[in-house]
Amino acid sequence: MPPPLLTLDGILLTFGGAPLLDGAELSVSAGDRIALVGRNGSGKSTLLKVAAGLVEPQDGKVFRHPSATVRYLPQMPDMDGFETVRAYVEAGLGPADDPHRAAYLLDHLGLDGEARPDTLSGGEARRAALARVMAPEPDILLLDEPTNHLDLATIEWLEEELVRSSSALMLISHDRRFLERVSRATVWLDRGRTRRLDKGFSHFEEWRDTILEEEEREQHKLGRQIVREEHWLRYGVTARRKRNMRRLGELQTMRQAFRAHRGAEGVATMAASDAAESGKLVIEAKSIAKSFGDLKVVDDFSIRIQRGDRVGLVGPNGAGKTTLLKMLTGELEPDSGSVRLGVNLDIATLDQKRAVDPNETLAHFLTDGRGETLLVNGEERHVVAYMKDFLFKPEAARTPIRELSGGERARLILARVLARPANLLVLDEPTNDLDMETLELLQELITGFPGTVLLVSHDRDFLDRTVTSVIAPDGAGRWIEYAGGYSDMLAQRGGAKLEDRKAQARAPAPEKAVERQPKAAAKKLSYKQKFSLETLPGRMEAVTTSISTLENQLADPSFYEKNPASFAKTIAALEKERQTLSAMEEEWLELEMLREELEG
Repeated sequence: MPPPLLTLDGILLTFGGAPLLDGAELSVSAGDRIALVGRNGSGKSTLLKVAAGLVEPQDGKVFRHPSATVRYLPQMPDMDGFETVRAYVEAGLGPADDPHRAAYLLDHLGLDGEARPDTLSGGEARRAALARVMAPEPDILLLDEPTNHLDLATIEWLEEELVRSSSALMLISHDRRFLERVSRATVWLDRGRTRRLDKGFSHFEEWRDTILEEEEREQHKLGRQIVREEHWLRYGVTARRKRNMRRLGELQTMRQAFRAHRGAEGVATMAASDAAESGKLVIEAKSIAKSFGDLKVVDDFSIRIQRGDRVGLVGPNGAGKTTLLKMLTGELEPDSGSVRLGVNLDIATLDQKRAVDPNETLAHFLTDGRGETLLVNGEERHVVAYMKDFLFKPEAARTPIRELSGGERARLILARVLARPANLLVLDEPTNDLDMETLELLQELITGFPGTVLLVSHDRDFLDRTVTSVIAPDGAGRWIEYAGGYSDMLAQRGGAKLEDRKAQARAPAPEKAVERQPKAAAKKLSYKQKFSLETLPGRMEAVTTSISTLENQLADPSFYEKNPASFAKTIAALEKERQTLSAMEEEWLELEMLREELEG
């Protein structure tokens, strides 16, 4: 095993109250791919900053190999002092690093190198910071939420880039599929301490649950043992004659251990406030279109969304997901076509910007400044009690929002949205900054919500677990609805990832495997070739009709929910028919070209 490039040993860090880091340990060696996981506010970002040398611990040892280069991706990059994005990115390069690497990363992350940093959106600034830390290909990459504000195509590209990278990685992310793809080891930060599993994130949850169950059993056994010892001290014959001081000391030690035990972090209680049931038809859009100047964002799109549907929108940044979402909910008028909203709609919206006043307190934010209570599901609740449902401590009620971590802020905004009575939830990037446990609860809430859900997300696993259909772009403003989740959409598109679609359209046709018969070798087509040339058009038409029938079956959003097994068989049959049609087309083209040569 290679010697470690970075080690943290016995790290202690306290910001008042219980220690944030209490004896945390960490080791990073060449080739490591470590997922750092834990609850929001557990200290993951702080531990990463300690590893990067940006925060000094109050106790413990930090070792970095003298020759090792370390690059850290912060959640909030500082770009002051740089005239262009390119200058900011290239400033991360060392004397021996390849300057072309910076240009490559700027291009693949969709950034204009000549843009001024102060004109960038928050998402663009984070992508620029990602390019800066990856450009020098350091020995150790420390990445804090690298997938935030990236679209699906860029996330999939980043996965491939990190898998190929020679850098050791330690990363924090809420994107399950990203972690499963990239990680080979998992470090769990829990109640100030770290535990390491030398397996990727896909094995984490089972391992975590086993540890917590064992811990609960041990704590229960300790409690029962204390009860037995106390009974002995009160009623034992020996105890009445003479105190057994050794046994009394052991009891005191057990009591201290029992009181000092910090139980597992609580679980948020997440539920949407119910509104009256909407009509069966929630949204009907007919041939809607929207352009901004010469850019056609939506072109001739139609859809019917009914009560209970859970629809996900995916696509690259700038494709028009938010624009389409706003048209569907009536917030934005289409240039042409029509949108009809159903009756009795109560809409709760989580927008992408999530603008908040950083100086506002948590209690004031949740109640809109209307005292100490808020109405949730028709019941008046004290704001502190409602905050507890979302894992905020009572003393945090007067805390300014600026003091919260990114994940805690996301949870607070979600708490406010869910307090509003709604039968239509509109969620634009709801998963950003949420920890795994809160994500699981949000998934359960969405799948069990009696109303209708529209959501935009770049989280593939989240989409697979929540939505009944996916709307995805197909170029030139065209949008197509697919039944099922993100993986089902890929299967229906022939397995092509989102970033592959345009590339496939531009790519030249591959060389045909069929060898052409030289002109000199034959004077005319064989009987078999002539028969195939004559019959292939009819056979291709039949297969095309079959494909159309299968596609119509899959277009039914309820098909997947009613019969998942039949849905999977239909996808497999569709893929087989497409392959058959492709082979027929190639054969017909070869024969037609051969016929022209022979007759020419």
